[in-house]
Amino acid sequence: MTTAAMDALLADPHGFYGKLRAGGPAHQLALPDGSPVWLLTRYEDVRAALADPRLSLDKRNSGGGWAGFSLPPRLDANLLNMDAPDHTRIRRLVAPAFTPRRVEALRPRVQRTANDLLDRLAADTEADLVSGYATPLSIATICDMLGLPDADVDQMRVWTNTLMSPPPDDPKAPARSVMAIEQFLVELIRRKRAEPTDDLLTAMITAHDADDHLSEEELTSLAFLTIFAGYENSINLIGNCVLALLRHPHLLDDVRDDADLRRAAIDETLRHEPAAQLSIRRFALEDLAYGPVTIPKGATVLLSLAAANRDPSVVDDPDAFRLRRPSAPHLGLGHGPHHCLGAALAILEADVAVGELLRRHPRLTLAEPSDGPAWRRSFRSRSLSTLRVTLKG
Repeated sequence: MTTAAMDALLADPHGFYGKLRAGGPAHQLALPDGSPVWLLTRYEDVRAALADPRLSLDKRNSGGGWAGFSLPPRLDANLLNMDAPDHTRIRRLVAPAFTPRRVEALRPRVQRTANDLLDRLAADTEADLVSGYATPLSIATICDMLGLPDADVDQMRVWTNTLMSPPPDDPKAPARSVMAIEQFLVELIRRKRAEPTDDLLTAMITAHDADDHLSEEELTSLAFLTIFAGYENSINLIGNCVLALLRHPHLLDDVRDDADLRRAAIDETLRHEPAAQLSIRRFALEDLAYGPVTIPKGATVLLSLAAANRDPSVVDDPDAFRLRRPSAPHLGLGHGPHHCLGAALAILEADVAVGELLRRHPRLTLAEPSDGPAWRRSFRSRSLSTLRVTLKG
């Protein structure tokens, strides 16, 4: 992907993906570092591929193309790099913490946090909802589940932001961040072993130490993924949903007063502007045919969730943001065995965050510059770095 192509993707990702989708089922591209990948963009192909056992997440099946982040073993042995049976075994250990019932029990605490944050913002006439609301709310929630101080995860987010959106003038920054994350997690697990509490991270450590269900590398990697995904998904969903609603102000009153429509707005955000533009990369275990195109064994395959969600063969008027659609299937949370484990948590946080924000500030408006909000520079995600709003009571 040339610099010009990257700029085009960042400026208009849905236009970029739409042209590819219309041009065929699979396309060979080069990423910014020159690595070759194959990209699927049509809904039926992407949905099937998300659950296709012939597409592996295990890097050992890579034929030499792009394999994602370069991580040390203590961070790499995570669910996004595993196939069954290891994926099934590890996911089963952490899944009980993210059931809809367990997550719903967190609602009162999330509401208290949301209102505490809104109290702090109330003194100002303008605010950045990413740094001042969505981020601290999401970090506080995952810290509460894992039994961590907020300051620990604040620091980790600085490092993971560098991985997701590397500074163009500092090519060594991602490697330094990876080293810092690894050291942080090793020390965190050491502290938790010394002072265990009733939380998810202690339960993970117990699964390793007492029952030997996790290797040391799997334990550290699972902690990394749980923390990172636990706040990243929620921050991005909250930001993208609020932006969509403020761009459609005629919907604000309905969403504020109707819980079902608020849930519909979150669901439509997951379809219309999913933060995860692409699924985690996969590797073809054999030659795979998509229409007239054959993807060779060992090739890196990317699945465009953003393109699939706006496939006009599946969704009527897919570029419009609507809350009352008769049917709008989407893949914003994935599909199949790797469906987002923290989906219920991200949805609950967005529901509370949007609901409390609109209740407290019914005349909220955008306060962005004329060229629009600031998106992070990443081909992987569509997420806001800032979202400035005017608070009008």
